[in-house]
Amino acid sequence: MVKRVAIVGAGVSGLASIKCCLEEGLEPTCFERSCDLGGLWRFTEHVEEGRASLYNSVVSNSSKEMSCYSDFPFPEDYPNFVPNSLFLEYLQLYATQFNLLRCIYFNTKVCSITKRPDFAVSGQWEVVTVCQGKQSSDTFDAVMVCTGFLTNPHLPLDSFPGFFSKVFLSTTGGAWVISRVFDSGYPWDMIFMTRFQNMLRNLLPTPVVSWLISKKMNSWFNHVNYGVAPEDRTQLREPVLNDELPGRIITGKVLIKPSIKEVKENSVVFNNTPKEEPIDVIVFATGYSFAFPFLDESIVKVEDGQASLYKYIFPAHLPKPTLAVIGLIKPLGSMIPTGETQARWVVQVLKGATTLPPPSVMMKEVNERKKNKHSGFGLCYCKALQSDYITYIDDLLTSINAKPDLRAMLLTDPRLALSIFFGPCTPYHFRLTGPGKWEGARKAILTQWDRTVNVTKTRTVQETPSTFETLLKLFSFLALLVAVFFIFL
Repeated sequence: MVKRVAIVGAGVSGLASIKCCLEEGLEPTCFERSCDLGGLWRFTEHVEEGRASLYNSVVSNSSKEMSCYSDFPFPEDYPNFVPNSLFLEYLQLYATQFNLLRCIYFNTKVCSITKRPDFAVSGQWEVVTVCQGKQSSDTFDAVMVCTGFLTNPHLPLDSFPGFFSKVFLSTTGGAWVISRVFDSGYPWDMIFMTRFQNMLRNLLPTPVVSWLISKKMNSWFNHVNYGVAPEDRTQLREPVLNDELPGRIITGKVLIKPSIKEVKENSVVFNNTPKEEPIDVIVFATGYSFAFPFLDESIVKVEDGQASLYKYIFPAHLPKPTLAVIGLIKPLGSMIPTGETQARWVVQVLKGATTLPPPSVMMKEVNERKKNKHSGFGLCYCKALQSDYITYIDDLLTSINAKPDLRAMLLTDPRLALSIFFGPCTPYHFRLTGPGKWEGARKAILTQWDRTVNVTKTRTVQETPSTFETLLKLFSFLALLVAVFFIFL
């Protein structure tokens, strides 16, 4: 029986994994190579080996209601989009609240994780670590790897012929640019990420969805006129969250150029642009790659930016499902609730409460995913590690009997059912039932808009009621009831 669990990394997914293990009676030991928790959310002036560090002015792309742990909301006085210093403070509050620090060994690097000689029977792993120059070895019943996919900077220096005096991170690709401030001033993801909208998107043909997305994105500013429109508008590409770019372009402070053809000593030549542009500094923002240097390729092999992992988590070929990778996925949603849900599912598998299918079935699913086939409906998630956020999490929740039953809820708690279906898919949805059920989930869902508005409504403005608006709201409510009737019944 699995008891001792080694957890690699004390970032957002590592902390969730520790908590999930503790809740289910397992004994987690977390190894963190740096001096503190937080992973990439902990800003440092100097880059640490093996750990991506954000820049000092980073603000979260996901709003606080959509990116919190599912049973631990952000403090109510935090802004809707959280600066990295407050985000790190939140992670520290989480670790303190659930007494997680006692399980973490800081300044401890994992050197290797190998199967024990009797792995086929025991499923155990030998974990070798080093701390302050002293090497240690220990045996664990299971391993949860929580290092994420942002570990090694991707520097395509060979793609740009010429001389480099300084190298930083930069980007040249087009993309949809989204403001954090969306319809009526609400956070973008609280409007976009709803079960109702997700259902509609998945029912529509992909060309129609792509057209609707284009129309919505261009309602703020025409991306073609500003030179930033993505070349491929069928396959989903992660949007850029930036509230300032259009203003910088329209005032001439930012000039959009094609991709780089050549870099010279003090200038750059862009494709389709013969004129050389004088350049002082080149900044690469070409992303990161990931690797597992402490794991042999026979356990987890990285190819073409992905690994052969069932549900993006378990190596499909192992005879014992005692090694899991958490956070190696790119959903169109926050990584905190995604990694946390993965950890909850993994712990149930380790306990034996949830059973995985045979290796052949798991490998078949992995291979089908690698073919990048698309059904022709909904958003096209065809790039490595991409996944539909709500569909993916619901799949994991179903496996552990934790997905909310909206049909039954519509009869017993219609107010909550409507909030869940038509409102933002906040992480609190995932704690309404099943293992790890949180008694505060219902209240958190019904008060989520209050917490969203209260931090911006710091000056009370008297609103004048309108008869027309009242009648319109009544009509909308009746139409809503009719829609619910046809959807659920």
